[in-house]
Amino acid sequence: MKNNAGREIPEEFLNDRKAFESTEIGHPEIQRTAPKVRVSTGDDKVVESIEDVVKSTVKDGMTISFHHHLREGDFIFNKVMDCIINLGIKDLTLAPSSLTNTMNDKVVEAIKAGTITNITSSGMRGSLGEAVSHGLLKNPVIFRSHGNRARSIENGEIKIDVAFLGVPNADRLGNANGMTGDAAFGSLGYALMDANYANKVVLLTDNLVDYPNTPASIKQTQVDYVVKVDQVGDPDRIGTGATRFTKNPKDLKIAKMVNDVIIHSPYFKQGFSFQTGSGGSALAVARFLRQSMIDNHITASFALGGITKPIVDLLEEGLVQKVMDVQDFDKGAATSMKENKNQQEIDASWYADPENKGAMVDQLDIAILSALEIDTNFNVNVMTGSNGVIRGAIGGHQDAATSKMTIICAPLTRGRIATVVPAVSTVVTPGDSIDVLVTEAGIAVNPKRQDLVEAFKKVPGLPLVSIEELQQRAEKIVGKPQPLQFTDRTVALVTYRDGSLIDVIKQVKD
Repeated sequence: MKNNAGREIPEEFLNDRKAFESTEIGHPEIQRTAPKVRVSTGDDKVVESIEDVVKSTVKDGMTISFHHHLREGDFIFNKVMDCIINLGIKDLTLAPSSLTNTMNDKVVEAIKAGTITNITSSGMRGSLGEAVSHGLLKNPVIFRSHGNRARSIENGEIKIDVAFLGVPNADRLGNANGMTGDAAFGSLGYALMDANYANKVVLLTDNLVDYPNTPASIKQTQVDYVVKVDQVGDPDRIGTGATRFTKNPKDLKIAKMVNDVIIHSPYFKQGFSFQTGSGGSALAVARFLRQSMIDNHITASFALGGITKPIVDLLEEGLVQKVMDVQDFDKGAATSMKENKNQQEIDASWYADPENKGAMVDQLDIAILSALEIDTNFNVNVMTGSNGVIRGAIGGHQDAATSKMTIICAPLTRGRIATVVPAVSTVVTPGDSIDVLVTEAGIAVNPKRQDLVEAFKKVPGLPLVSIEELQQRAEKIVGKPQPLQFTDRTVALVTYRDGSLIDVIKQVKD
């Protein structure tokens, strides 16, 4: 059937989930789930090795999870997966908050060994994205936004049997936080979901500290085992890839234009709120926004999402009153968390679950996000590349796009590939959520937002164009590409934040 995003969804995948209908979630009554608890009255949960804890907890057919707060600096995932593979455990569902490049080759190895047969994640890239796109995995991957993952864990759609959580400190009973230790990475926002709802919680740390360890983000009431390892990870490698700081002149030009859009919108006023996403231009906006806030004597009530050093600098200067931190995108932001009481750690449910009593994204005035592709209906793709291969992540894209003004910043073309296209290859965030597109070649406003069109028309020098004109300019530069070739087999399901199916990804034809 064709869903309301205009995408064909095979009927076989609609038995236990609905097709995407609307960005409006409504007000359903939700029954939450709860983990199994093995009552413990002992005074020490420390076990000798990863192998010992895996033997005690992981069985064929289970669902296991990890977090990705250390991003490219994570050392835990591969250690645990090596042990699981070597023990011959089979048919696991892998349910991490996301998958990073350091994990890719190990996941491919586990798939080939029959250890992993199902995956649900926010995204994937590199060798794993290539392998899955060409049909290596037995069953389709399920991609969920960060808010949707929280929703799915809380309502039991994802039932985690064992969560393996790397932490930079812990005591003998499992009290832990992300703020101190050699591998400190700041907020534990995504891992907190796993700690709350997994049947078994295993902490892995290189820093066993005296009991009781406070402040405790993860508490002893949630933890079953603590394992001492040589090194949890390298926090210097958090700020790589999609969270890099750009020096590209085109990215900086786009960031300045985004700032112009913000300050001339009706939302730039005392007490406004904002989130910046990943990607060079989106992250660079904070630098321009700072000066505009100073010039206009305006402060923000809060900044949200993945947090960077420029955001915590705004906090230190008093330009932002509160930082609501679900994940830190660099070491500077992680260090700030232990020093500033106004940088609040939040879990992924508080951040963006659409089925709770009030997520932070519902209070956003402005969201600045990136895109691999955006089409003339303002649909956004952050998942698949120009060759149809999986190479991205939903992350919090769909979640933050519910803001009062959602801005996509992207170059018109990347190399010989158009960013603005007639139809995206994969719909991740529906066009109804997107209000403005900013490229170096001009600014396109969604026709549904005539209020913004009228506001921006009054601004001298603001280069307003239609999105159709941007698409035609891009095509004139790079030409019209050959249609992508796929088989009939579905390798991934792309879900919207309420769990409905917004698109599917087909196997790339060799």
